[in-house]
Amino acid sequence: MKSFSERIGIKQPKDIIQKDFMTDELRNSLWNGLCICYFDKTADYFKHNPDGSGRLLIRLWVNHFKKRVDQMPEYFNHYKNILSGYFFEFEWNEVYDLIEFFPNNFEGYYGDDRNAEFIKYCNDVLEREVSAYRFVNGVLSGITSQEEIESIESALKTGDKYAPVAVHLNTALHLFSDKEKPDYRNSIKESISAVESYLSILTGKSNLPFSLLLKEIESNLQIHKALKSAFSNLYGFTSDSSGIRHALLEESNLKSEDAKFMLVTCSAFINYLKQKQ
Repeated sequence: MKSFSERIGIKQPKDIIQKDFMTDELRNSLWNGLCICYFDKTADYFKHNPDGSGRLLIRLWVNHFKKRVDQMPEYFNHYKNILSGYFFEFEWNEVYDLIEFFPNNFEGYYGDDRNAEFIKYCNDVLEREVSAYRFVNGVLSGITSQEEIESIESALKTGDKYAPVAVHLNTALHLFSDKEKPDYRNSIKESISAVESYLSILTGKSNLPFSLLLKEIESNLQIHKALKSAFSNLYGFTSDSSGIRHALLEESNLKSEDAKFMLVTCSAFINYLKQKQ
């Protein structure tokens, strides 16, 4: 909700999307999230913390900052001060690198929901401060709609039988979300490969072309012909006449919206098929 000052026009609402910069308000809020979800629960002699905090901070020091382990501070207050110095001097993208590291490297006891709390906190802050990024399945991505995030995360929960589907979707998500060198062409390819993989496992016919896989489920799952036709045409967007994956558009012309559309649409179609089953 807008503040009182914003509603009466004294203060302008935040309407500039933070895509390649970060305001102090956003940076401070993300630091607060680290403090609330991780730091406030870390003992000062953190290396022997039994809850996973010690392992997390050692990994951060060695794997993220690439520093010598024998130069790591013994006590957390000293460690936190060093980390704070880095955090508030970082470029905006380096801040995102850091906050992405925490939920992907903390391993607490069973039932410790620190990572989920942190991701929810960050997504709330990122929305409030009009950032161009959100956490999706632990990855900071340029997907900001809550409905789209939930669609992708739901499609990733496919179970062991459909594990290859999750691999394709995760790959598509990472290729799309790479802040330094996004690969939209291969992200699109992986998204449609997830659908193809799902259909192959569902029908048990891995040797059939995509169009025949769609035909197989059309009658079995009572898929409407128009929907089947739409996805058949969508598949054509990523394939040439020989069936070899190839973007119809030149790679230089592919935009984030193309890859995002394919990722969200393919996830939604997989969820639709799961419900049909």
